[in-house]
Amino acid sequence: MVDFGADIPFVQHLGFTLVLFDGGASVLGYTPRPEHLNSFAVTHGGACMTLLDVAMAVAARSVQKDMGVVTIEMKSSFMRPAPGDGSRLTARGRLMHRTASLAFAEATIYDAQGQACAHSTGTFKYVRRRPHEAPADAGDADHAPDRAIPTD
Repeated sequence: MVDFGADIPFVQHLGFTLVLFDGGASVLGYTPRPEHLNSFAVTHGGACMTLLDVAMAVAARSVQKDMGVVTIEMKSSFMRPAPGDGSRLTARGRLMHRTASLAFAEATIYDAQGQACAHSTGTFKYVRRRPHEAPADAGDADHAPDRAIPTD
């Protein structure tokens, strides 16, 4: 398993694993748990979109690992249900183009049989990473946990 290079609590909560993070490409693995399913007992679209988003972001970051990215826009298409039967899903991301400040990427989720379940394209903005900060004192406005990440 490869390190994401950043602490991403939601990704940890969902249990995504990083297999490839290099040269404009990413591969992530994900085994949906019962609480990640919708009422049809398949993987919830929101979980799939998160996997696609992360796969694209990681692909974008793989060419400049000291930078972070934030999602500017994302379009997703669902081709078939992503199984919720405990089988593993694989997301493959690819950096299609980049400028000094933007990345254009795509990602596809495949089921255990190699069939495409969902596909996304997205635009991401490169941002400087903030140094890791210790938990803030409640009265410290400069380190408030809900402070927005600057994107300019």
